[in-house]
Amino acid sequence: MSRRNRREFLVSGLTLGTWMVLSGKGYGKSRLKVQDTEKLTLFEVFHKRRSVRKFKSTPVPEEHIRKILDAARMAPTAGNQQPWKFLVIRDRAKLDKLKKACIDNSLKYFKSQGKPTEKQIAEREQKAEEYYSDCLSAPVYIVVLTDNKSKYPTYNQHDGPLAAGYLMLAARALGYGTVYFTDSIPDNVTRDVFQIPERYKRICITPVGIPQEWPDSPKKKDLKELIVYDTFS
Repeated sequence: MSRRNRREFLVSGLTLGTWMVLSGKGYGKSRLKVQDTEKLTLFEVFHKRRSVRKFKSTPVPEEHIRKILDAARMAPTAGNQQPWKFLVIRDRAKLDKLKKACIDNSLKYFKSQGKPTEKQIAEREQKAEEYYSDCLSAPVYIVVLTDNKSKYPTYNQHDGPLAAGYLMLAARALGYGTVYFTDSIPDNVTRDVFQIPERYKRICITPVGIPQEWPDSPKKKDLKELIVYDTFS
């Protein structure tokens, strides 16, 4: 297909998920299937990405994980340094260990803020149990890391979130939900549970899975509120 014909093909309505399959190398065209019944165009993927915190247990095929991470590694990066490391967690025993550590951390913080009663502690524990049971219900979690020993480490603060953004959009194109977890699943807890070396800085941790349901879109600012042309004066 010529460059011109390919461009016309895309403009005519080729979905991002289908384009990823057709352009992929080594994944098998027939094996990669979008999880949604809907087929999203490129700009629909942006509009329909959601932060999801409750998932079905449906497994995510290895080829989908690799496809998503292949997209993430194509994000722009300072001096092409590509400082990323993607920790993929599928072991339910490890995720259960993470859940317990998160609940314990939440209770420790709660107790440090005053002198709660036993009833208040029990209520806090129940809420934490419910919250983390939902948040850690996905079959796959990806910890996005950057290497402190990369060529330009001061730019990792930009490179890391870009890769995470690409990852989330690629996941949505294949029908999966994600969310950009930071403080909700604390860095120190993640580092302890998964034995992450000090040379790596955590950017975020995101689930990848089929949502129990897709959340409604939160209200967004009107585009005209966000644009300034040429100058502020």
